[in-house]
Amino acid sequence: MLRISMDYLWIMIGSALGGAARFWVTGFVAEQTGGIFPWGTVLINVSGSFLIGFFGSLTGAEGRFVVGESARLFVMIGLCGGFTTFSSFSLQTLNLMRQGEMIRAGGNIALSVVFCLLAVWLGHVVAVAINQMKGA
Repeated sequence: MLRISMDYLWIMIGSALGGAARFWVTGFVAEQTGGIFPWGTVLINVSGSFLIGFFGSLTGAEGRFVVGESARLFVMIGLCGGFTTFSSFSLQTLNLMRQGEMIRAGGNIALSVVFCLLAVWLGHVVAVAINQMKGA
């Protein structure tokens, strides 16, 4: 029972850090781009997808750097879960559609889905390459 409580604590800490990072990145990107298109959300979801693919493959049972379950929960559920923004993506897409910005809404959907899938795959590929390196 104590182990379950510690896992929840690590997930909560990761979620808080991920959420704070998401808030900062979204604001920074909006300042840089003018905020007309949700580039911050796209960047967050793509980089979060890369991170979860990379970390999951690098630290899993077949990975080069096997870590404890608590570390995996902290990063993959806590940090990535708090950082990535599917709910924000959905709301921003809905708002674009309600404003009649169908091309931007479609672009947001296409960019997010395609780039996030590419990013999670790329993270996995990079981690597999590291896992196969000689020495450690």
